[in-house]
Amino acid sequence: MRRFEGTDSYVATADLQVAVNAAIALERPLLVKGEPGTGKTILAHEIARGIGRDLITWHIKSTTKAQHGLYEYDAVKRLRDGQLGDERVHDIRNYIVPGKLWEAFTADEAPVLLIDEIDKGDIEFPNDLLLELDRMEFYVYETRETIRARHRPIVIITSNNEKELPDAFLRRCFFHYIRFPDRETMQKIVDVHFPDLKHELVHEALTIFFDIRDVPGLKKKPSTSELLDWIKLLLVEDISPETLRTRDPAKLIPPLHGALLKNEEDVHLFERLAFLHRRADRGWEPG
Repeated sequence: MRRFEGTDSYVATADLQVAVNAAIALERPLLVKGEPGTGKTILAHEIARGIGRDLITWHIKSTTKAQHGLYEYDAVKRLRDGQLGDERVHDIRNYIVPGKLWEAFTADEAPVLLIDEIDKGDIEFPNDLLLELDRMEFYVYETRETIRARHRPIVIITSNNEKELPDAFLRRCFFHYIRFPDRETMQKIVDVHFPDLKHELVHEALTIFFDIRDVPGLKKKPSTSELLDWIKLLLVEDISPETLRTRDPAKLIPPLHGALLKNEEDVHLFERLAFLHRRADRGWEPG
């Protein structure tokens, strides 16, 4: 199998590459954590593209049960068909709806299976998947058959740390925390998405971006994806590096800041900082 080394559209750090390839070699799920917007979900897409495999995605919600990933039995449809005299009611398999794990287990070639935001499920959700992920099989009670994986899928699991995952589940995973990119790595990420962008604009944008992230009391720090959105807007609106370089206290909030600051508390924080700067420039002293 090809080793994952990143792709032309995804900058994978050396430690992330090691983690991905280790999980594949150990045949263990890769549990990925990190700040929102650091590329956890897109990682699975890029692994699939990088090693030439199909991707199967299972997005977890608060209402998702582990059973949904195996299969669902549509008893209501069978009852309705029975009332209508439909011949399909005689074969219960017509009412078994395969889930994402079933799809992954029966694939002709080992796919990449993404279980996205597992911490959004209820407290028992990870434990309810232990046996299936361990043995790579599950039992269908309605048809009395066992579905076994033809090829062990490459399982990528993401978590935003909304709740603690059980120890028994963690023991079965290879873990990697995606650290927030440093400036050099972020420069590479921007270069991948905007290869023709002038260096001067990138320099000023990154300076403002990391300055914002360093502001004490910020409720939500802007993420990588938000930086990319902001740079795209700067290009659309033809904002110059000179405009970004302006240190006018009245313009402390950067242009198009709605791409970076995502709640009113953080906007108000910058407005207060701008007010304090203006007051200090006037030499204001309390009376």
